[in-house]
Amino acid sequence: MSKAPLPPLSLYSVIIPARDEEESLPPTLTAIYECFAKENIPHEIIAVDDGSSDTTWEVLQGLKENIPSLAPVRNPGPHGFGRAVTFGLDHMKGDACVIMMADASDDPEDAVKYWNILNEGYECVFGSRFVKGGQVIDYPRVKLLVNRLANFFVRIGFNIQLNDTTNAFKAYRRTVIEGCSPLLAPHFNLTVEIPLKAIVRGYRWRVMPISWHNRKFGEAKLKIKEMGSRYFFICAYIWLEKYFSRGDYRRNH
Repeated sequence: MSKAPLPPLSLYSVIIPARDEEESLPPTLTAIYECFAKENIPHEIIAVDDGSSDTTWEVLQGLKENIPSLAPVRNPGPHGFGRAVTFGLDHMKGDACVIMMADASDDPEDAVKYWNILNEGYECVFGSRFVKGGQVIDYPRVKLLVNRLANFFVRIGFNIQLNDTTNAFKAYRRTVIEGCSPLLAPHFNLTVEIPLKAIVRGYRWRVMPISWHNRKFGEAKLKIKEMGSRYFFICAYIWLEKYFSRGDYRRNH
């Protein structure tokens, strides 16, 4: 770690992209709010309605009464997971953020641990479901196989120890998000763009075990067949930066 101390954090922004998540959002947002309130973490919850065709927006408006930290926003388009996350990041007021899923697959207690680690002096915290102490519950077999293969190639290609790069559930200081901008990935490939850029550009990071639970409501938004070439593109882009940019984009310590 760098000797330069980092300032203490004052506000934690939770970024949640949501498309057609009317059933999942109430339990997800309530659990996050109650967990953070119990731990006295100053926070805001930015739920991004990404072109929903159901009552997601109306549900978000109704939840504001019992969740005072909820600040829903509407992405007017174009839509896509990456665009929704970027839209949320553009609206955050915090000096740190965590990206979480609307389907309650991520554990709020893990997000609390992220916050504490960031306050120890790290700039990024990456959760892994596949290290000692991590777990996955009801993970579809085909997706699990594709996930492990993809993460293996990323780990080898970038020579890093992180083995769950594709998981969106990660936390960053605002300076990292600013240092990785502009963000290019419009879809789920954003999940690899931010952490790989952060690593390549020299930000301080740590890995911790996390748990993952399959969704109870609705359908998964990630379509494997549609994403292969998009993941390859963003990984190739950052790989070229790592090995050929001569450090032009590395952060200044």
